[in-house]
Amino acid sequence: MTQVSPEALVQSLVASGIPQELADAVVTEYLSVKRRFYLGDHRPTGVDGGRYCEAVTRVLEHILLGAYTPMGRTLPSLDDRRLNAFMNAAGHADGLRILIPKALYFVYGIRNKRDVAHLSDGINPNLQDATVVVGTLDWIMAELVREFHSTGASEAQALISDLVKREVPVVEEIDGQPVCSKDLKVGDKALVFLYRAGREAGLDLKELQRQMRHSDASNLRKAMLRLDQAGLVLLHPVSGRAHITSSGLAAVESRKLLQPSS
Repeated sequence: MTQVSPEALVQSLVASGIPQELADAVVTEYLSVKRRFYLGDHRPTGVDGGRYCEAVTRVLEHILLGAYTPMGRTLPSLDDRRLNAFMNAAGHADGLRILIPKALYFVYGIRNKRDVAHLSDGINPNLQDATVVVGTLDWIMAELVREFHSTGASEAQALISDLVKREVPVVEEIDGQPVCSKDLKVGDKALVFLYRAGREAGLDLKELQRQMRHSDASNLRKAMLRLDQAGLVLLHPVSGRAHITSSGLAAVESRKLLQPSS
């Protein structure tokens, strides 16, 4: 599966009639939240989704109400009256009128109702809050793509599937060539690149070798077999592609392989 760039996602939204500044804000804020989450920043101020929700709310205003609150101006509160205004917008899909507004309301509730002390029983809810917020933002983004894609169904599905792609701070791409800024063992580096590709898309071994700039194909395959046996990677028996598993995703995050070298 061809990976979809943030720029392509923005242009898909713009082509459907969403103003450029709103499409830019939606994608930029979404990626910012995801990047913080995958770096282990689960603080309420780190992963609250607020700016993303504000951008999406403006998209709903534009589509459902005919005009949106200008960027930089405070949005009206997303209260019952505001929800009813969205839900009563005739002629639009239920996902836009009902489901996305309620999802936004839920995220705002997580953001606003958790105080600094959180629970008094000693259990820190930061991770559970961040996890449900990021999952909800994923759903909202996928729903926006589903509703507004201007391409065929298969292209839209590729956009949605690619939302699982992880932001990886230790990897940058220069003129089509990914570069890892961290000195990692071959197996760990392979996990980072497969993490970046996303579980669904994966990479074939030749492309993985190219991205890693690893000269020894035999050595890479041995490392991949070890990862497969450990349950961190699936070497697909039909396609031959390598896919990171849920255990592999968790290992990358818990071992902080994404953290740039200090």
